[in-house]
Amino acid sequence: MQEDKKEIYCREFSEDEPEILKSISRETFANVLKPRMLSGHYQGRFLSLISHLLSPLNILEIGTYTGYSAICLSEGLKEGGKVTTIEANEELQKTILSNFKYAGVENKINLIIGPALDKIKELNIKFDLVFIDADKINYINYYNLIFPKVSIGGVILSDNVLWDSKVFDLSQNDETTLQIRKFNSILKLDNRTQKIMLPIRDGLFISRKIKE
Repeated sequence: MQEDKKEIYCREFSEDEPEILKSISRETFANVLKPRMLSGHYQGRFLSLISHLLSPLNILEIGTYTGYSAICLSEGLKEGGKVTTIEANEELQKTILSNFKYAGVENKINLIIGPALDKIKELNIKFDLVFIDADKINYINYYNLIFPKVSIGGVILSDNVLWDSKVFDLSQNDETTLQIRKFNSILKLDNRTQKIMLPIRDGLFISRKIKE
């Protein structure tokens, strides 16, 4: 995923990246596999802004990675609010918890380690904001599982919906690309939501729940 000049320019005129998050980003790129999975400065500030606008009591994140995006989401929580974040890779647990402590948000974020398809079923919470950023093959399953757990007026953010521009390159027909195309079509046709797809980073689909 290569940044274009527009995104670089937009980032330069957006809110600065907090120093703590800069440090977490550097450590991730230096020590963790697949560092491009990190949300990063531009998208991170967008997540923070959405969280502040909604002032959510409960946030769900599917796919924690090293915790950068969960920290951004936690910035706009209502007093007493909580981020629940699910990560399948147990090898990242120590790094994630260390990053939460470093950012001073360990009391605002509940980390769950395990397969999200199982863990979501165990959650008896109404969420005001959801961020889907895990394995793309299961995006449809995640969406279907979390939708009943989202409050009316709540927002679902789905990341990587442009999939390195493969979704509109008809020569690309691998399984993941096909699943993302199908997912995008399902969200487009879902009459229970308002929705818009934005070309932020690798594509971000925003769905606002308006009815059950």
